[in-house]
Amino acid sequence: MSALGTLTRRLGHQKWFGATMRLLVPADRLVGRLTKGRVVAFGLVPSLVITTTGRRSGKPRSNPLLYVPDGDTYVVIGSNWGQQHQPAWSLNLLAQPAAEIDVRGRRISVRADLISGDERERLFTRLVDEWPAYRTYVERAGGREIRVFRLVPVDPPGPTT
Repeated sequence: MSALGTLTRRLGHQKWFGATMRLLVPADRLVGRLTKGRVVAFGLVPSLVITTTGRRSGKPRSNPLLYVPDGDTYVVIGSNWGQQHQPAWSLNLLAQPAAEIDVRGRRISVRADLISGDERERLFTRLVDEWPAYRTYVERAGGREIRVFRLVPVDPPGPTT
């Protein structure tokens, strides 16, 4: 891991860091879109861009997210930088679990599964290994359960007849 990556992981626990990063999300979205998911989170952590369907608008909504791989799937977390409300993208996934991700320059159709129980704890631990500040975000969230999703690639649709 680079020195900048190590520093970023340490700073992630600071309240000002989350507030600053929320302001940078639009720029991160743009960089992710322009690079087709090759550069997200400024290349500091493994990241993807998820495109969900807005639960009210029905329009595509894209957000950069840190992920950890789990076999052939991708695991993401709705930490919302420790804010007390759920991120909109997680509410969108609950309403419509079909989504697309851009990761390492590939666009992949996925189905989102909300994870609970022992499996959630196992995956949460993996996420914390990648971004230790998630433990701090749990405290800041004031009792809100931070959602963990597994993004499962789906087979591309067959030819239409």
